[in-house]
Amino acid sequence: MTVDLSHHGDADIVPGLVDLAVNVRTGGTPGWLAERIRATDLAAYPDPREAIGAVAARHGRPPAEVLLTAGAAEAFVLLARALRPRHAVVVHPQFTEPEAALRAAGHRVDELILPFPFTLDPAMVPDDADLVFVGNPTNPTSVAHPRSALLGLVRPGRIVVIDEAFADCLPGERESAAALDDLTGLVVIRSLTKTWGLAGLRVGYLLAAPDLVRLLAAAQPLWSVSAPALTACVATASAPALREAAQWAGDLAAERAHLLRGLSAAADVRVVPGAEASFVLLDTGIADIRERLLGRGFAVRRGETFPGLAPGWIRVAVRDAATSDRFAAAFADALARAAVRE
Repeated sequence: MTVDLSHHGDADIVPGLVDLAVNVRTGGTPGWLAERIRATDLAAYPDPREAIGAVAARHGRPPAEVLLTAGAAEAFVLLARALRPRHAVVVHPQFTEPEAALRAAGHRVDELILPFPFTLDPAMVPDDADLVFVGNPTNPTSVAHPRSALLGLVRPGRIVVIDEAFADCLPGERESAAALDDLTGLVVIRSLTKTWGLAGLRVGYLLAAPDLVRLLAAAQPLWSVSAPALTACVATASAPALREAAQWAGDLAAERAHLLRGLSAAADVRVVPGAEASFVLLDTGIADIRERLLGRGFAVRRGETFPGLAPGWIRVAVRDAATSDRFAAAFADALARAAVRE
């Protein structure tokens, strides 16, 4: 089956329906952060030095190991354009932009499809792979791989790229590689989109050894990261912001557990165990389940555009308890009517 690597959750939103397709923080950008961003001086050219320093301090790293990017997506494009891998491997199911960027740059890509329940065994990656992409926690599976498994991928001559766009969903950012003493052979990609409701601003960064940061920076357009985005980097790296993010992660864990309890009664539905991010992944076995849920007022993310998944898989964003209760009822009704029809 041909997979549309360019399909993303925003394409599954339907106006007027409850959005469970996009996994960005609900409620929009926090008011204090939006105010800081709006106060940015737009007349001056962007100066990234303060933001680089703030991100470096946030992770306890030297500034030379930080490259600010226009979202995680730009980081994937820079890696694809600047590197010359002989054997690139993308671990799936995961966010499709890394593979799309590699293919657009003319690289041959091998897909490593993890079997259910989508846990990573480093031995599954071919020995000769010199560029490996993996998500942690992974979109769409919500699986958080142990950091030890990710470090098991590192070896001389190989670059391992870890997409940590959802790392701050985990209390304490457990399993993150961002604070490792030595980033040799590693690239850690972070995004401000999810936790802070900033999808429209396009802001993120990567952490890597200084020589690799310099190589990627040389491939980056001038002023790639806007002044408002730089303001967001500084603001979200502050101590109060980190405390707020930690509180959000705790609240998210409780809301996710509530959603999973509501779905637990669904017979013949596989829920990927150990969900750690702001969404859960379900295998319903019903090819038209999205259409059934649309008819009940809910838009969810289709699964078949992720390599390794088929029609009937859906990704469901975690929302507040009341919304999850309404979704669980609609989901149960959709399943029951499908069973009667069969």
